[in-house]
This record gives sequence, C-alpha cells and structure tokens, in this order.
Amino acid sequence: MAKIGLVTVLYKSDEVLEGFLRTVSYQDHKDYVLYLVDNSASEKTTALLNSLILKYPVTSYRHIDSGGNIGVAAGNNLGIKAALADNCTDIILLNNDIEIEQQYVFSKMLSVSNEMKEPIVVPKILYCDNRKVWMAGGNMDNIRALGIHYHGDDENDVQFSKAKHITYAPTCFMLIKAEVFENIGTMDEKYFAYYDDTDFVYRACNYGYKMYYEPSLTILHKVSSSSGGDNSLFYIYYGNRNKIYFIRKNYSGLRKWFALFYTLVSRGVFYLKFDKERKLKLLQAVKDGFKIPVDN
Repeated sequence: MAKIGLVTVLYKSDEVLEGFLRTVSYQDHKDYVLYLVDNSASEKTTALLNSLILKYPVTSYRHIDSGGNIGVAAGNNLGIKAALADNCTDIILLNNDIEIEQQYVFSKMLSVSNEMKEPIVVPKILYCDNRKVWMAGGNMDNIRALGIHYHGDDENDVQFSKAKHITYAPTCFMLIKAEVFENIGTMDEKYFAYYDDTDFVYRACNYGYKMYYEPSLTILHKVSSSSGGDNSLFYIYYGNRNKIYFIRKNYSGLRKWFALFYTLVSRGVFYLKFDKERKLKLLQAVKDGFKIPVDN
C-alpha cells in the first residue's frame, strides 16, 4: 500500500486546526504520516494539537518545531525531507485552512496517480463560505509570469467538471510522487512565501511531468471570496519581489525580457495608485527582486 506524507505548514493556525484534523482523520486511506511543520510553535498550539488528536485520531503525526517563521517554502521542505526519509511513496502538500469534503480523497488521488501514471494530481477547490470555485486547475501565463486559477460561481459548470491536464495549480492541496522531488528538487527557499509553488510547478512541467486535475474530488478553502486582491504590505513586498526573481531564474531570451518589461510597466501603474507606505514597499520589492542571486 502506498504511504503518504501529508505536509502542512502552521503559522498561527490554531483557529483552523479542528476542521483540518477532523477531515484528515475521516479519510479511508490510513497509511500516512501527518507532518505539522510549525513556524509559530507555542505551548498553547502543542496542547491544542494533543487535545484535537485525541478527539480526531490520525494514523501517525509529527509536530516539527521549525525554530521560527522560516517561511512557507522552507517549512514545506522540512516536511518533504522528513517524508522522503520515512520512505513515503507520495507526498501531499496541503494548507491547514482547508477541509476535505469526501472521505475517499486520499485513496482516489492515489488511484488516479498510480493507475493513470499521473505524477501530480490536484482536486477542485471551493470557497468554504459559498462553494464558488476557487481553483479548478489553471494555466501558466508566461507573458505575465503568472499562474492563473480557473475559477467561477458554479461548481457544477461543465468547464470545471472535466478531468484534464493543466499547467498550473497552487500547492494548497497537491499530491506529488516522491520521484518528482528526487528529480527536480524541493521548494526554492529564496521565495520565503509567494511564487514558491509557481516555481516548483514550472520546474516540474519543464522537466516533463504533467499535472492532472480531478474534478470529482473537492476541498473547501477557508478564504473569503469577497476579499479581493491582497493589498497588504507583506504581499506587496513578497509577491512583487518574487515575481521578478522567478522571471530572472526561469526565463531566458525574449521571454525573459518581455516578462520583465511587462512586470515593471504594470508595477508602475500600481505605484501610481498606492499610498506612500505601499509605494516605498513596492520600490523595495522591485529592487530586492533584482538582488536575489540566481543559481546557474
């Protein structure tokens, strides 16, 4: 039987852990280890986890103190490396602000992966509050250097109900064969947060791996469907810094220069709309995006 490593990164996640652990515990595939990589470890969180796991038993788990907020990419890598060391055949990267709707999600994803020889499999992801489609696969727009979700209002819309190969999906919930990490490496920790999953998926596709979207499986994501674009200083900095680093790292020739040109022009438009604090943060992001060393 396939052994799954479930890797999730905690950061002040106490409020969402009960729903997360409850739906993990209900899964019919029981051969797994849950790696809870904690970027904000505390005695309170440890006590909460101990209490919830008594209430919602999981097969096996490890609560890993990362030592501080080392970022999403580095946190995922701690869990991925632990799972590979424990001889997990498959790894699911998953957020903890999600709930798994069906009891057979793990087993069905494994079945699709093994029987159809699909190395990367993702489900349909819905907003938890209204069941609108947050992600039904996606594609990589190389002109804008942007991973685009297919999304919409009706989860049963025919365009979201077809199983297919895709070129982009976030790692909110993604099954990945262990061999993928062995061949292309783990997450690039220079990203810290944002674009780390875009980079990983891009490298996987360039290596020749395909991603498969399985619409019969649904995950509920606890993000607000009415929140709009993220205008926080954190996102303005890391989203823009990392976009530039992604282009410099992964593109070459005309694609690279066109993507950089588009990015700088569009950031200029954003700059004109921002207040002073956000303007300064955006300028710092662009500057730092060109400073990050690119490994050859």
